[in-house]
Amino acid sequence: MSVQERKKALRFLFEPLVDKLGYKFTPVGEDADFLLEQEAELEALTGIPYCPCQARPGARAENMRIVCPCIPFHRAHYDAMKRCWCGLFVHKDVTDPDKLKQIPESKIENRKSGIKAKGAGE
Repeated sequence: MSVQERKKALRFLFEPLVDKLGYKFTPVGEDADFLLEQEAELEALTGIPYCPCQARPGARAENMRIVCPCIPFHRAHYDAMKRCWCGLFVHKDVTDPDKLKQIPESKIENRKSGIKAKGAGE
């Protein structure tokens, strides 16, 4: 399967899953296209569509936490930012992802209690 075909397949597979989580693909088409291309290329090399912006730590259990879409593994963090780390997925209510800021996980206040971090953008 070509990279272009796999990008379409990944979009088809990811869309219903992230929708149920309250997310959507970024409305910036060029960004979505680039990130899906990187995932397709990573998958061609490794057999797994890893997040293109996260380094794989090496241990299989940790690597699995960055298989796209990795939202379920980092839910509190991504909900606070209203986006996933690489920006492929954003909350459904986001119209301008450029206004969203990345927040280090260490800065998320009371993430276990569900309180959102300050400065999450939109």
